[in-house]
Amino acid sequence: MLIRDALPADWPQIWPFLRRIVAAGETYTWDPDVTEDRARALWLPEPPGRAVVAVADDGTVMGSAKLHPNQAGPGAHVAGASFMVHPDHAGRGIGRALGEHVIARARADGYRAMQFNAVVATNTPAVALWRSLGFAVLATVPEAFRHPVHGFVGLHVMHRRL
Repeated sequence: MLIRDALPADWPQIWPFLRRIVAAGETYTWDPDVTEDRARALWLPEPPGRAVVAVADDGTVMGSAKLHPNQAGPGAHVAGASFMVHPDHAGRGIGRALGEHVIARARADGYRAMQFNAVVATNTPAVALWRSLGFAVLATVPEAFRHPVHGFVGLHVMHRRL
């Protein structure tokens, strides 16, 4: 697996699994009916943001992540990031590899910390992964996410220093 900067030509492979994940409504606070144009604008940020892809030897995009300042101006030294692994490739270490890559990239880009604003509390694989990579839950906003199966659940704010 190769992790590299995302190219515009990668979007046709990213969009189907991004749409599938967002439409499920279980892990992202995005509108489940997000349009392709809006999704592309959100996922492929302008600099200083960046997106990366995890690519198999045959060129298949198996996952993607984006890295950007969590806030503007005086808060821009803290990174934010989002991750998606194609469900057909889950459980192969792609999320961990993307996480490690993005943490290293954020550190190299001069960020001092990384913060996730909205990790769905019932997304236990993601919470476990981020904890294993040094993130702590700073707070949980109660009932801040309407899960299609579990109803109103918490959103974790997670953080780690770089």
